[in-house]
Amino acid sequence: MVLKAFFPTCCASADSGLLVGRWVPEQNSAVVLAVVHFPFIPIQVKELLAQVQKVSQVHVAVLGTWCHRQQEPKESLGHFLEGLGAIFSHDPWLQLCRERGTRFWSCKAYHQVSTTPDKSIEDQVMLIFYDQRKVLLSWLHPPTVLPDCQAGDTTASAGGLADIFDTVARSEVLFQNNQFDEGPVRLSHWQSEGVEASILVELTKQASGPVCLLLASLLSLLSAVSACRLWKLWPLSFIRRKLSTCEQLQHRLKHLSLIFSTQKAQSPTQLMKKANMLVSVLIDVALGLLLLSWLHNNNRIGQLANALVPVADVSGFGLCHISASTCQVCLSPGAGVGSFQLPELWEYGERVAEELQHLLQWLMGAPAGLKMNRALDQVLGRFFLYHIHLWISYIHLMSPFIEHILWHVGLSACLGMTVALSILSDIIALLTFHIYCFYVYGARLYCLKIYGLSSLWRLFRGKKWNVLRQRVDSCSYDLDQLFIGTLLFTILVFLLPTTALYYLVFTLLRLLVVTVQGMIHLLVDLINSLPLYSLGLRLCRPYRLAAGVKFRVLEQEAGRPLRLLMQINPLPYNRVVHTYRLPSCGCHPKHSWGSLCRKLFFGELIYPWRQREDKQD
Repeated sequence: MVLKAFFPTCCASADSGLLVGRWVPEQNSAVVLAVVHFPFIPIQVKELLAQVQKVSQVHVAVLGTWCHRQQEPKESLGHFLEGLGAIFSHDPWLQLCRERGTRFWSCKAYHQVSTTPDKSIEDQVMLIFYDQRKVLLSWLHPPTVLPDCQAGDTTASAGGLADIFDTVARSEVLFQNNQFDEGPVRLSHWQSEGVEASILVELTKQASGPVCLLLASLLSLLSAVSACRLWKLWPLSFIRRKLSTCEQLQHRLKHLSLIFSTQKAQSPTQLMKKANMLVSVLIDVALGLLLLSWLHNNNRIGQLANALVPVADVSGFGLCHISASTCQVCLSPGAGVGSFQLPELWEYGERVAEELQHLLQWLMGAPAGLKMNRALDQVLGRFFLYHIHLWISYIHLMSPFIEHILWHVGLSACLGMTVALSILSDIIALLTFHIYCFYVYGARLYCLKIYGLSSLWRLFRGKKWNVLRQRVDSCSYDLDQLFIGTLLFTILVFLLPTTALYYLVFTLLRLLVVTVQGMIHLLVDLINSLPLYSLGLRLCRPYRLAAGVKFRVLEQEAGRPLRLLMQINPLPYNRVVHTYRLPSCGCHPKHSWGSLCRKLFFGELIYPWRQREDKQD
C-alpha cells in the first residue's frame, strides 16, 4: 500500500528533528505540520502536543524523524534519530531524509509486526509538498459533480482533501510558537520566523467590539421604530409596500444589523457573507457620495428641476410621441434635455402636447384606414384627453416646489446609490401615473370584452364554465338565451377593434415605463447582491477560494520516492458569484415570455417590476 506524506515546503530547509502532524488512517496519509528541533525533552514535547490537541481537537502526534544532512555536523545524527521511535511510538513510523549535496530525498515508512516486535515492514511512500500558509488561509469548496463522474468517487476524493485542509486550519494554535519565543520546544513551520501581525489590525480588533455594540444598539432601535404598529395602518402600510425606497431602506437596515452584530461568525460562509455585505454597503455609500457631489456642483439640481417640470408635464406625451411616429405621424426631432433652456423646454412640451392631441384625434378618426365605432371612439378619446388635462393641472400646481423636493431628495444619496436609484424609480412611477391609469382603463375594458366573447362562444357550443370545479361543462340553453347571446356577441365583436387599438397604444407606453423601471431595479439588485469582496479576493488572492488541487511531478525515478507538489486550483468566477451571491430585496417576475404574451393578449394587467406579494386581478 502506498503511504502519502504531506510535507510543508517551508520545512524543506529546516534542521533535523521530529516530524509533528496528524495521521489520517482513512486516506492512509500523514500530514506533517511542523518540525521539532534539538535540544528537546521528550516529556515537554508530549505536553505541547497534548495542549495543541486539547485546543484544536486534532490528534497531533510525532509521526517520525526528519534528517537534513546538508546542515548536520560531521557527527551524523542519523542513528540517534532512528532510535527516537522507541520513545515516540507511532505506527507507521516515517523517516524523511534530504541527501547531502544532492536534490534527492529518501522516504521510508515502517510498520511494526505484531507477532515479532523486533521486525518491521517497509511501505512505499509518496511525498507531497504543500504550501502551508496557502492551505491554512484557503477554504476548500465542495466540487460540482460532472455528468460523466460518479457522485461517490467525487465525494470520497473531496473528503480526502477536506481532511488535509481541515487538519492544517484547525492546527493554527501550533503555528503561534516561533523562534523568538523562550519556550522549551523550538519548532519550524510557516510562521517560525515570526508571527504575522499588524498594529493597525490589532487596534481595529480592540476597537471593533465597543463600536459594534453601540451601532448594534442604534440599529436595533431603528428596527423597533420600523416595526411599530403605526406603520401597519392602511395608508402607511400601502405606501410602504409600493415605494421602492422603503423596501431598499429596510433591506439595508437588515444588512447593517447583520454586519454590526456582536455575535461571532460560526463558519467561513457567514464570515464571507458579512464581508460581502460590508463591502457592498461601503461601495454603495461611496457611489452615493459621488453622485451627491456631482448634483451639487454647478447647480445641477436647479437645472434638473427646470428640465423636470416640462418633461413631467409631458412625460406621457414624449412616450406617445414615439408611438405616434410608428403610426405615421410626422414629429420634429428634439435635442437632449440638458441642452435646453427653460423657455425652450416649455416650447418643446407644448409641441409634444400638440402631437399627442394629433395622435388622439387620429385614433378618434379612421386610423390606418380602419373603420372604428365612432361613438365609442369619441367617448374614449375625450375621456383620455380629460385625464391629460387633469395631469397637466396637477404638474403646474406642483412646479414651484419641484426644486426644493429635488434638493432634499438629492441629500438622500448619502445613504447610498441604491437609495437614490430607488427614489428615481419612485419618481418615475409618480410622474407616469397617468400612463398607468390609461393602461388600466384600456386593459380592463379590453379584458372584459375578451372574456365576454369567450363566454358567449361557449354558449354557442352548449358549454359553460363551472366556477366550483374550474372546468368547462356541458349545458343546455333555451332560445331566448341564445338570441340574447347572439346580440351581445355581435356588439362585442364590432366594438373590439376600437377597444383593442386604444389598449395596444397604452400597453406599449406601459411596457416602456416598466422596462425603464426594470433596468433601474436590476442595477439596484446588482449592487445589493454582487459579492464584491469575494470577487476581489478571487482576483488578488486566488488561493483563498479553493475549488480543488492539482499535482505537479517534481521527481519520478526508479528506486526513488515519487515527489509531487500540491497546488491549489482557484474557484471559477461564475462559481464565486453563484456561491456568495447576496439575497436581494427585489422580487423578479416569474413569468416566462409565453406567460407574458398570454397576459398581454387576454388583457391581464402587467404589474411593476418590483412587488412584495403576489397580485391578483
